[in-house]
Amino acid sequence: MRPISELLKKREATVYSLKPQDSVFQALRSLADRDVGAMMVLDDSGRLVGVFSERDYTRKIALVGKSSKDTLVRDIMTANVFTVSPQTDTRDCMALMSQKKIRHLPVMEDGKVLGMISIRDIMNDIIADHELTISFLQHYIAS
Repeated sequence: MRPISELLKKREATVYSLKPQDSVFQALRSLADRDVGAMMVLDDSGRLVGVFSERDYTRKIALVGKSSKDTLVRDIMTANVFTVSPQTDTRDCMALMSQKKIRHLPVMEDGKVLGMISIRDIMNDIIADHELTISFLQHYIAS
């Protein structure tokens, strides 16, 4: 397994985020525009204060009959956020995601947000690692 920093290097350096005072409707539009399932919520100083996900919307707006245009992100975001460092390896991230039943992990270093990884990122990395191992073994057997 490799450190999360390797996965972050494969993407553009943009950190997508929302503001706590954004409406849930605006947040949903941002998720759709970027084709992601969650975004970090940063205050005006750039400090991570939460994560907003499609799951937050479905459970805290849609199922209880609230309006996404009248509700703010800060009112429904997940504020108790688990984070990892760039040195955390993918296996540990997968274990944390599985144990805590979460799909997204912000990556932070020295209080600064570097990006966010998803369960999809981890699964793609695991699959690529397995494919490399299979290829190596096939080559070894054929030699």
